[in-house]
This record gives sequence, structure tokens and C-alpha cells, in this order.
Amino acid sequence: MSITLTKAPFKADHVGSLLRPESIHQSRKDFETGNISAEALYEIETKEIKRIVDKQIEVGLSAVSDGEFRRRFWHTDFLEHLNGVEGYVPETGFKFHGEETERYDVRNTGKISFNADHPHIKDFILFNEIVDGRAVAKQTIPSPNQLFNEGIRDEAIYSDIEEYANDIIQTYRDALQAFYDAGVRYLQFDDVYIAGLSSPDIPFNDGKYPRERLIELALKVVNEVLEGKPDDLYVTTHLCRGNYRSNWAFEGSYALIAPTLFAKENVDGFFLEYDDDRSGDFKPLDYIPNDGAQVVLGLFTSKSGELENKENIQARIKEATQYIPREQICISPQCGFASTHHGNILTEEAQWEKLKYIVRIAKEELGY
Repeated sequence: MSITLTKAPFKADHVGSLLRPESIHQSRKDFETGNISAEALYEIETKEIKRIVDKQIEVGLSAVSDGEFRRRFWHTDFLEHLNGVEGYVPETGFKFHGEETERYDVRNTGKISFNADHPHIKDFILFNEIVDGRAVAKQTIPSPNQLFNEGIRDEAIYSDIEEYANDIIQTYRDALQAFYDAGVRYLQFDDVYIAGLSSPDIPFNDGKYPRERLIELALKVVNEVLEGKPDDLYVTTHLCRGNYRSNWAFEGSYALIAPTLFAKENVDGFFLEYDDDRSGDFKPLDYIPNDGAQVVLGLFTSKSGELENKENIQARIKEATQYIPREQICISPQCGFASTHHGNILTEEAQWEKLKYIVRIAKEELGY
């Protein structure tokens, strides 16, 4: 059976990343020490991607990912292959609640543009062949707004943030077209930056740009990237507060960004984190237009294997309908299971059980 994409996201969906198996962890170490070639590593990753595509279909998902198995980090592997961006090891990692992440980031080194030989294009073509129409092959990439995080832009290259924004917009327009030409029909922007704009813990103000201007600029960037996209390319965005070894980076409701981004961002769906009290209540959903974007409620945590209480999930879905029609509600984990190669602290078996559980509840509650 071949699945034709008529709308995305799905009533039961997931953010994208999955726990890397030990075979990939070991193969990465073997490659780094020179014991295996890049080609051998790629073959091992491909074998494991085939396995987890089958597993996602088995648990009942209509959209499947490659688990981000070829990446070390959810964002840097994509960004460092753009022209004018490089990966590097900074003096410190990102500060998470109670720990510091592995040290790796990207920085601006020249005028930014899309690289036609970007490896993610080739990777998707093979991934799509593996899926072979049995489900929808979902591609995840970092949002263009990730390039606005502190410390990335080189002001000697881009003294004007608007010029920087315009080059990023064109870069991502070219990226979307390249992915579309490769067969992508379901694309997701992962965006910690926009979620951070709604967090009182993050000042986002070095004296140059008020938070309100940055929110407006973030809206402009995404909407101008999406201008003129093909009608049968569905684009969603996932707003994330950090996901590293079952830990988080910051908290805060979506209230500060909702009047602008929820109301006006031209995506087909919002993946929103609602797995704990850090996310606030559902009131910001009131800004999402009726018959507008689907809202994927991340009511299930990817940070542990414990299954959520079914009655609590039912009650939270009902609560959300005070602000958004049930027809616009989907459900998923709040984030991926392995935003970095380290993975969250749960077993692969628990990961599959959670996804299967989400599919079951979506069938019962949302007509999946």
C-alpha cells in the first residue's frame, strides 16, 4: 500500500529523532579512530535506518523519519554544510538545567547561501527509497531562525541584521526547492530560538534589538522563506525548549510569541511542548486561527519511558478544545528521543511502546 500525503501533520505524529542503537555508537567510535571507512559507517547507518523505518510503520505511524541517525546534533549537521557557516568547538557548551552539553556549535564565516551539494539532499533520496511509499517520509531541518542565536553572526561580515536575514531567507528558499526536487513533501523546521523568545529566562537583548523586534523578524524570516512554496509541500515547525540527555534548557509559556507567531506564521502545523508545567497553559492557542494550522500537542514526554496516564491525556485534550477546535488537534511526544547522538535516558523498547501508545490514543480521541 502506498500512502499519498493530503495533509500534514498527522493526528499521531512524532518530532523526528530516535534513539541511536549501539551499532551506530560503536561505528562512530570506530570511524573516529580510523578503524572503519566513511563508506562503512554510512552502510551501517543505512541498515539501521531501514530497521527503524519498518518499526515506525509497525507501530502505526503514517509519517516516518530517518531518526536523524546520520547526525551528531539536530541542527549543526545541517547548518555547517551551508555556504558561509562552519562548525567549531567553543570554550563552553550550552547551559542546560543541571549540566553543560557537549561542546559544538556553528559560526558565520562568509556570505550565507545554500550548498547545492548539501549531504542531506542525498541522504533524503536514499531514505525516501527505503520508505518506498509505505508511509510519508518526513524531513527535519533546523529553522532558519536558528542562525539568529547569539554568537553565530559575524558582524564584520553582516553589520546589518536585515541583510543577514535576507541572505538566510534566500538560502532556505533554495533549500526548500532542493528538498522538494528530491521528493520531500513533509518538511519540519525545528526551532529553539523562537521558543526562547517566549522565555523570561532568556533576555535576548544585548542592547541592540528589543525582544518585540526579534519576534517580528522571526515571523518575517519564516513567512518569506515559505512564500511561493509548492502547494503540496507541507511545512510544520517544532518549538523546543531544549532536549539533551533527558534534560531541558529553559522554561516559559508561549504567551509572548503567540500574538505574532501563532496568529500569523504560515506553517501547516505547530509542534508544541506541553509535557510538563514548564510550558504554561493552553491559552496562547487561542491566537491560532480556526481552520488554520494544526496544533500538535506534545503531551507525552520523550525524556522518560513511563507511559502517561490515559485519563490525564484525555482531560488535557479536552482542555485544549477551549481554545482550538478538536479537528485541529494532533498529539505527539514533546520532542525527539535523541536530539543529539547521546539520546535521552530510556530504552529503545520504551520509545516504541510510547509511540504505539500515542497512535492508540489518537485513534480513540482524534479519529486517526
